Amino acid sequence: MPWQDSVQIADGAAPAEKPTEPRRALLLLNRKARSGGVPIDAALQTLHDGGITTEERSCEGAAAMIDTIRRGASEFDMAIVGGGDGTLNCTAPAFVESQLPMGILPLGTANDLARTLGIEADPVAAARVIVAGNERQIDVGEVNGRFFYNVASIGFSAELARELTAEAKKRWGVLGYAMASARILVRTRPFTAYIEHDGKTEKVKTVQISVGNGRHYGGGMTVDESAEPDDGRLHVYSLEIDHWWRLVALVPALRRGTLKSWRDVRTFETSAVTIRTRRNRSVNTDGELTTATPAVFRVIPQAVRVYAPPSSRSITT
Repeated sequence: MPWQDSVQIADGAAPAEKPTEPRRALLLLNRKARSGGVPIDAALQTLHDGGITTEERSCEGAAAMIDTIRRGASEFDMAIVGGGDGTLNCTAPAFVESQLPMGILPLGTANDLARTLGIEADPVAAARVIVAGNERQIDVGEVNGRFFYNVASIGFSAELARELTAEAKKRWGVLGYAMASARILVRTRPFTAYIEHDGKTEKVKTVQISVGNGRHYGGGMTVDESAEPDDGRLHVYSLEIDHWWRLVALVPALRRGTLKSWRDVRTFETSAVTIRTRRNRSVNTDGELTTATPAVFRVIPQAVRVYAPPSSRSITT
């Protein structure tokens, strides 16, 4: 009679499942995010019911969050971040370095990375995604040593980031983007930029240049309808319009990601691009002003492991 593994199985009985060890999660919550103050007890219970034990650690500022994740890499099986795109952005260096899987609880205003990954805004639904444990390796964009998940922009969006305060985002939500955009729109003027990529340099007059790693940004705008956060490409567009009212006409295409069909919009894909301007201009990365031109961009393929729905596609808005 052949040897069986240490467990004897009666005729017709299914093999007993070995108990699985609970997964340990480091939990970081941005209580200052727009939805950061709402109760997430149901989401935490969903994690617990799914075999994930959480240990919350409070952190003040980006440096503390990065250090906490780095130090937790040897203690935990994953790190779960509750916050918006700004919070996720500031923790990117730690996830790139530690290779801990990242779970996302969308608690921000726009939640564009979650939308790109197909993660619903409801924290309980997002917790179910983490419990399911399906990992997706996504790219990270980098500009002047600063990481970004969604998009980095020069021009109109950078001015919008400067105008849209944390207080306004918390009070007005996505509507705050529209209110700030209207104020900036009438004073927008084209500027000269030099775009270097794939062995050539293009001189342009533009109101905005955006370099996308993911698909969504700015509370529902779309870099490119075909962009994926793991395609190994940067999706670039330049809005080369001469009157502000043309930007209003472009809004539907900006939301759908169909700018390629417009004659006064330059679009291309690349793995690296450098943008220079006559005077230094701020660069907005995932909603925060973090650096300035000259700006050197590159994509780092499959740099971060994140829990996402299988074959995830972005949630349409």
